[in-house]
Amino acid sequence: MKKVLRILLGPIGFTGLLIALQALTLIVVIAWFQQYFVYFYAFCIILSIIVVMTIVNNRLNPAYKIAWIIPIMALPIFGGLFYLLFGSEHLRKQFLSEMQPILKKMNWHLQQDEQVFKTLEQTDLRAANQSAYMSNYAMCPVYQQTTSEYLSIGEEKFERLIKELKEAKHYIFLEYFIIEEGVMWNTILDILKEKAAAGVDVRVIYDGFGCLFTLPTDYPQQLEKMGIKCCIFNPFVPLLTIRMNNRDHRKICVIDGHTAFTGGINLADEYINAIDKHGHWKDNAIVIKGDAVWSFTIMFLTMWGYIRKVNEDFENFKPHLYHPAPFQTDGFVQPYTDSPLDRETVGANVYLNLINNAKSYVYIATPYLILDHEMTMALSQAAKRNVDVKIITPHHGDKWYVHSVTRANYSELIDNGVKIYEYEPGFIHAKNFIVDDEYAVIGTINLDYRSLYLHYECATWLYKTTSVLDIRDDYLKTLAVSIPVSARGLEKMPWYIKIIYAFLRIFAPLM
Repeated sequence: MKKVLRILLGPIGFTGLLIALQALTLIVVIAWFQQYFVYFYAFCIILSIIVVMTIVNNRLNPAYKIAWIIPIMALPIFGGLFYLLFGSEHLRKQFLSEMQPILKKMNWHLQQDEQVFKTLEQTDLRAANQSAYMSNYAMCPVYQQTTSEYLSIGEEKFERLIKELKEAKHYIFLEYFIIEEGVMWNTILDILKEKAAAGVDVRVIYDGFGCLFTLPTDYPQQLEKMGIKCCIFNPFVPLLTIRMNNRDHRKICVIDGHTAFTGGINLADEYINAIDKHGHWKDNAIVIKGDAVWSFTIMFLTMWGYIRKVNEDFENFKPHLYHPAPFQTDGFVQPYTDSPLDRETVGANVYLNLINNAKSYVYIATPYLILDHEMTMALSQAAKRNVDVKIITPHHGDKWYVHSVTRANYSELIDNGVKIYEYEPGFIHAKNFIVDDEYAVIGTINLDYRSLYLHYECATWLYKTTSVLDIRDDYLKTLAVSIPVSARGLEKMPWYIKIIYAFLRIFAPLM
C-alpha cells in the first residue's frame, strides 16, 4: 500500500494526472464543437481520409498500416487526430535532423578494413554478403583481431562484469534500458563511485521510460554528485506524442576501449534471479575483447554526444590506445546498431538474411514472438525446405497481453513445420539466433514491432567463432527444460480465446 501511495503521490502520479488532463481537454474541446457538429464531423471525416491515404502511401510495415487504418475508419472523429499525435512522422524527421551530424560522425569513424572483408569473402561469400549489408546500412564494419565469450545466464554476466569493472583504469561507459536499485545495481554503483574518485571517466546513459518506475527523477543529479556523468535518453514527459515510442533499448558496457558487453541483461535484480518476478529468469550476454569493441564505443559516444550536446574527439577512445599489443583473432565479429529513424529495418533484415540462408537449422530464443507477414513467411519457408526451425519463448509471460500475442502466432508457424517450445522454469528474455553451427546473433533485438521498428537496438553478429558453438550448446540445454507446443493443444483452445488472439494480432504493432 505504501508503494502504491508513493507512486500516486510522486512524479509518476503527477505525470499520469497531466496526461489525463490533456485527454480531458481534448474531450471538452470536441464536446464544445458539437454545436457545429455537421461541420466538425465533415472536417474529421476529411482528416481521416487524408490520414488513411498518407498511411497507405508511406513506407510503413503493412501490418502497422492495418493496425492504424482500422481504428481511424472505425472512429473517424478521434482516429485521424490520434494518428497525428502518435503516428505522424513530423517528429521523426525533426529527431533525425538533430541526429544527422552525429550519424555522419559515426560513419566517419567506423570504416571497414578492406583486408578483413576480403578475407571474409574468400572464406564464405554468403557470409560476406550478410556482413556487407550491416556495413552499408548500419555503418558498422566486420572485424577480426577480436575474441568473444558467451555468458549463459545473468548471474554469470554479473560476476564477469564486476571483475572487468574493477580492472578499469581509464573509462567506463554504461548504456542500459533499465537500471533499478538493488543487489545488482548497488554493487556496480559502489565500484563506479570508487573508480570515479580515482579519476576514471565514468558515464551512464539510461532510458527515460525504461527507468520511469525504477529510479527517482533526480537520479542524474545524484550520480553527478558522486563524480559519475549521467544522461537520460528521451526523458518521459506528460505529452501525447509519438516521440515517446522511440526508446533506447540497447545494453552496452565499454571498458577502456578493449572490452565490451552486450545482450539482453539490464541492470536489475530479476536479471540475476536475486528476486523472483516470473519464475526463473533466463537471459544471456556476450563479452568481446579486441578491435570490434570500437563499434560499441562509437555507438555510446554518438548517443552521448546527441544527449549531452558535446563534440568530442573519438580518437581518444580507440581500442589500442590502452592496449598496444595486437588482439587475438577468433572468427569474425560484427557489432551493429539499429535506429528507428533511417527507414532501414536493420534488425529485421539481419534476422531475415540468416533465416533465408540457413542450410541445416535455425535456433531462436525470444521473449516475444510478434511477427509480421514477412518474418512469418521466412520462418515457414525455411521449415518447408527441411531446415530445422526451433523457437523458444517464455512459459510465464511478463505482460499478459504481449504473451497472448506471442501465443497467437504459434498456430500458423506450427502448421508450416516450425517447432515451438516454451521455457517451463519461467521467463526467457534472451534474444538469440544460431544458424548451422556457423552464425549467431546475440543482442537486444526482440522479435516484436517495437524492437524491429521503433527502438534503438544493438547486437553482435558472429561467424565461425568458438562462442557460436557455446551459444548452440546452451540453447540445446535450454530446449531440454522447455515444453513443446503442439498443434493439437492449440486446436483445443476455447473459441473465445481464439477470438481474443485474433484481435490482439491485428493491433500487435501498436502495443
